Parts: sequence; C-alpha cells; structure tokens
Amino acid sequence: MYISNTDKEREEMLRAIGVSSITELLSQIPQKYLYPEFSLPHDRNNEPLAHQVSGALPHDSLDEMELRSALKKSAAKNTGLLSFVGAGAYERYIPAAVKAVTARGEFLTAYTPYQAEASQGILQSIYEYQSLVCSLFEMEASNASMYDGASALAEAARACVRITSKKQILYSGAVHPHCLETLRTYLGGSGEVVGIASDTCGRGTEPPALDEPEARCSGRSAAVPYEFIKIRVKNGKTDLSVLEKTIGSDTACVIAQSPNFFGVIEDMEEISGIVHKNGALFAASADPVSLGILAPPGSHSADFAVAEGQSLGLPLNYGGPYLGIFTCKKDYIRQMPGRIAGMTRDKDGKRGFVLTIQAREQHIRREKSASNICSNEALCALAAAVYLTLLGPDGIKELALLNAAKASFAADKLSSIKGISLKFKEPFFNEFALELPVNAENLRKALIKSEKIDIGLPLGLFFPEMKNSLLVAATETKTEEDILRLESAIKRYICQ
Repeated sequence: MYISNTDKEREEMLRAIGVSSITELLSQIPQKYLYPEFSLPHDRNNEPLAHQVSGALPHDSLDEMELRSALKKSAAKNTGLLSFVGAGAYERYIPAAVKAVTARGEFLTAYTPYQAEASQGILQSIYEYQSLVCSLFEMEASNASMYDGASALAEAARACVRITSKKQILYSGAVHPHCLETLRTYLGGSGEVVGIASDTCGRGTEPPALDEPEARCSGRSAAVPYEFIKIRVKNGKTDLSVLEKTIGSDTACVIAQSPNFFGVIEDMEEISGIVHKNGALFAASADPVSLGILAPPGSHSADFAVAEGQSLGLPLNYGGPYLGIFTCKKDYIRQMPGRIAGMTRDKDGKRGFVLTIQAREQHIRREKSASNICSNEALCALAAAVYLTLLGPDGIKELALLNAAKASFAADKLSSIKGISLKFKEPFFNEFALELPVNAENLRKALIKSEKIDIGLPLGLFFPEMKNSLLVAATETKTEEDILRLESAIKRYICQ
C-alpha cells in the first residue's frame, strides 16, 4: 500500500524507532533480496523485447509507447481458434453494457464493502441479483453467490448432510467430474475420512464405465462417515431404475445435473419424485441459460438448486473468476452458505438493504457456521444481474432457443459424416456427444494445428473407455459458416 508521507514525517518516524535511515532499518535483509536484479522480458525466441523496437540497444529500457508496441508484436504471435469446447464453460456474447457497469469505480473494488451505513448501492445490487436468480430458478431464496458452480454443489451436499444428519450421498454419473472432485474435497476437508465410491472400491476417483452397475463403497465403519454412491448412466442419462433400487432411509441427498455433463436433458421431475418419496433431499444443478426453455429446478421441487453462472455475462478466462449460483427452499435458508442481502426499513421508514440472518456465518461462530467462505463473487454476481436485466425473460427464452437451434444444426451436420454418429439418442440443449471412427484427442490436436479449430472436448480425458467420443458445444456465438467449416474440417480428416 502506498502512503504519501513527507520527508519530514519519515524523519520523525525514524527518530521515534531509533534509526537514522531507511537503509539502516532494512540492514538485516541481504542485499541480493533488498535490491534484486531484474532481467528485461524475453519473447519465445529468447530475444529481449527491447530488440524488437527499431533503434533500441540490447540493454535499453522501454518507455510506455515502445513497450506497448513490443507487446503488441508479441501478442500477434498468439493463434486465435474457432472453439466448440463447452463442458461447463461456454463462449457467449456479452453486451457492452455489462462491462460498462461492472467497471465503474463504485463496484470495481479489491474488497466488497458490506457496511449498511456506507454501502447501500453494493447491497442493493446483491439483493437484485438474488431476486433475479430466484425468479429464473423458481426458488425461494438465494445467497450473494459462491466461488463457482462446483463449490455451490459441494455446499449444497454439505447442507443436506447437516439437515438430515445422514451421511449417504447419491450422485448421478453424468454430473460434471470436476464438480464431483470438489464435492469429495469439501466433505473431506472437515477432518473426516471420505469413502469414495468406485466400481472396485479400490480405484479411488476413477469413474466406472457408464454401462457398469452402480459404483459403491460401503463406508459403514465409524472411520468412514460419508458414503458416496454413483448412480450409473444409461444412454447418456441417469438410470432411474438403479436410483430406485439404491436410495434408502440412510440417504441424505441425491445430486443430479440437467443438462448433464454429456449435454443430455435429464428427467428431473422423475428424479425428484423418487428422492422425496424416500425422504431424502434433492440437489439439482442446472445451466441458467437453459432455463429460458427448460423447466426450472423449483418447478420439480428441488430442495437446493445450484449452477455455474459464467454463462451470465462472464468471459472465459483460464477458469475464472466465475460465479456460483446457490438457491434453496426458504425452510433451509439458515443452512445456506455465504452472505444474504435483505431489504428492510430504517428508523425513518426508508427502504434499506443489509446483510441478514448472519448467525449462520463464520463471523458469529466460525467452527459451527454453515460455511467458512471468506469472500464472495460480488462483482461477478453484479455482471450476472446486469446481463439478466438487459435480456429480460423474453431475451433469455430467445437466447435459449437460439442455443438449442445452433446445437441441433451442428449435430445434424456432424452426424451426417460417414462413420460419425450421436453417442446418445436423447434430447440435448447446446452440446452433444459424438462417437467417432478415430481417436478424439488425436483428431482435436490435428485440427487445431491444421485448421485452427478446437473441435470440442475428448471425453476420454475423463472416461478412459470413451477415447473415440467427443463433446461438442455450439452456442449463440457460432454462425452457420462456423459450423459448416467445422464439418468440412472433420470430414477432410476422416475421409482422407
């Protein structure tokens, strides 16, 4: 932090601590750490950036204009790709107004101020975000946001365990693998041993093949308080017959995602019915854009509904920062992690906004709190609120329909190529899995190099038995020309 002290003030402070100078104050620090030598940055050819500026000498420093010129030349070496990768993070068009609002100094701060007497604007923006999310998901309560969709899902499972006092968690094998890893990490982070379900009870987190029976590890001993049971996937969807046979009186919750990791739309209404019939809680994960046309979690009585909110106005950026959407029924609001903004009246009767129901948070009883989240994604939540406000209900519906149409067009074109077929014959939203006659990862690498197209995510990266399977996403950003270019590139490679 920079503090603008005058020379006189510095002299007074030095006298007060009994030293004559800053150098004497720092004398115990070795010179090589106190005054380290810095090399000028080099490009990928190990050539100093200064050399790229006409007339610059080998050891010249650069002024601002020269530095910008050198960096632009280096940046020009980057390769732009036409990308069809999704799997939880999607390329979307973001209206310019989103950045215009979130870049304002009142919002773009290193720390989110929550003091009601000084931060009514921030608190109202959080309240508006919560209201918009509750409307979109048809849920009764929302928090101010989580780190990302994976942490939101893990916190939902933790809440279910606290509410039911049961330790058995059932999850669909079609939930995003990264979310499942986060779930295991969160439930293992409380100082308790985690029993991880797998098909052999000895392969750790490696998932079983989709057509194998449900994966299960007993975990009944006192040393293994949590029991994770994976419900197998059949034809790209959660096998409901297996779910019905597996769920029981010991089950705390069932976790399902729709559209799921493979892009397939799940029978969430049926899953919810099975879950509640057996006295368990239902934690549903959703794609917020898909809710423009698909039934929201609240309509099928989800107890908790979570999502990755990156699609709502946040750019792709090396995995973050993203936005965890967390909603629940009002009966469970005191088990909700993170902060909640509420609306109230001040002593003069004027409307105001405050953080509410704080007795569940770590600054009251840290070791017994609903969560220990140290901050939230308030700026990302603001971006989502601006995005949803700009689109409105009709805009979200139109966006969802456009995504479904783009993906359907892409699926038709790609599955018409000889040797390629849709892996799952089930309805999907904006991404789908293909079965290829070649190794998907090899095809991806080849077309990135030759065509500058990232064709999708090879599913073999997560499921070893799916080496020839490819997950392709097509959002509103993909034109007909883009999709036809993808089709031509794949066809040339496969038919050569």
